[in-house]
Amino acid sequence: MDQRMINVGFGNSVVASRILAVVKPKSSPIKKLKEEAKEQKKLIDVTEGRKTRSIIILDSNHVILSAVQPETITQRFAPATQQDPSSLTDDTL
Repeated sequence: MDQRMINVGFGNSVVASRILAVVKPKSSPIKKLKEEAKEQKKLIDVTEGRKTRSIIILDSNHVILSAVQPETITQRFAPATQQDPSSLTDDTL
């Protein structure tokens, strides 16, 4: 089992194998998911007061708010030998 830790900002880490998705916080369904997690006490805010730039969904239904861009978190999944920023594209630009 993969026990690698992924840095999600400000010294906070999550076990890589627990992450289901890393998404942008702007869409209505994601905003609703965030509110539901807050009501169920499964929302974890690691932004330290900064703007939420990504939302991380875990297999335990916990939702993590991060101030780090989703693309940056995704890059951290790749081993250091395979990181190639030019291979990652953002279709929204």
